[in-house]
Amino acid sequence: MTPNRPYLIRAFYQWIVDNDLTPHIIVDAHYEGVDVPSQFIDDGRIIFNVSPSATPDLELENEWIYFNARFSGKPTYVAFPVAAVLGIFAKENNQGMLFPAEAGEEQTKDSADTDDGKAAKAAAKKPSLKVVK
Repeated sequence: MTPNRPYLIRAFYQWIVDNDLTPHIIVDAHYEGVDVPSQFIDDGRIIFNVSPSATPDLELENEWIYFNARFSGKPTYVAFPVAAVLGIFAKENNQGMLFPAEAGEEQTKDSADTDDGKAAKAAAKKPSLKVVK
């Protein structure tokens, strides 16, 4: 069967938007194919506001997610594999879903047997949300 992650992302996205909340996507910034400004990476992850007003051109495809975003006012085209998504949630109440690493997924860029690679691999397998007040 095809992976269910892209379908779940689209379903949760629509559910969050339908409830007038702000969808955010957590991405493993070290996953192969992810290219984002490094100053916005926190603990190997980056969180994107993907609300319709922030990303009117958002494309949630089966293999890739695409949109234009602004980083410190600078427009940037963003694209990353769906498999790099660690979760999707509503900013206002943290309702959403976290995704475990799937068997057979590509390894992260830092997956060499270094301490940094082991940490990145562990982070990709154990995603978590933290409340920021």
